[in-house]
Amino acid sequence: MELRPIRTEADHRAALAEITTLMNAATGTPEGDRLDILATLVEAYEAEQTPIAPPDPIEAILFMMEQKQLSRRELEPAIGSRARVAEVLNRRRALTLPMIRALSRLLDIPADVLIQPYATSRVHRPSADAARVG
Repeated sequence: MELRPIRTEADHRAALAEITTLMNAATGTPEGDRLDILATLVEAYEAEQTPIAPPDPIEAILFMMEQKQLSRRELEPAIGSRARVAEVLNRRRALTLPMIRALSRLLDIPADVLIQPYATSRVHRPSADAARVG
């Protein structure tokens, strides 16, 4: 196979097949160099063809909390009260811009991940007037 940019699915399959045959090539050999070049070409093609969507903001927060071994209480300076933290993590309240900024710093999550739209489940609460009827 001639080394050239991967532009089609057929080119992609051919490159993967050749990579399979070169997997045990030693570094610094012509075969090893060919493997490195093919792997770079495949990576570039796959990144272009199947871009990775940013993660759900709440899932990203939960993941980083787990990675950093943080409790919900440790989010309170960034989000607010214990109740507010629960509302956000249970998707009953959306993140605000100040929360996004603080969480980005606290959890090392890029703000562009946290600012993505995500589903919330608003709980319907009857108004005080409706509760007094009766």
